[in-house]
Amino acid sequence: MINSISVSELKRLGNINLIDIRNVEQYNNNHINNAVNINTNQLLINPDKYLNKGSRYYIYCQKGIQSRKLCQILSNKGFNVVNVQGGYEAWILSE
Repeated sequence: MINSISVSELKRLGNINLIDIRNVEQYNNNHINNAVNINTNQLLINPDKYLNKGSRYYIYCQKGIQSRKLCQILSNKGFNVVNVQGGYEAWILSE
């Protein structure tokens, strides 16, 4: 089971580690403030390069499907990750 958070809950959080796993073009077009762009393959191939097992990371994609899958894999590897439900589309719709 993976941890998930709604966009409304995410908006109430303060300073967090937020990762946008969409492609560079999508990220450059627009993204959630303070999000870092790290693509899925980079996180799958070498998660220890980008993530610290002692920290919590909130991960989102476009619709929340890819980030949910990635969070499951990373969680199984011992990382503290939280999927943002609905992804960037839910973020836009909530504004």
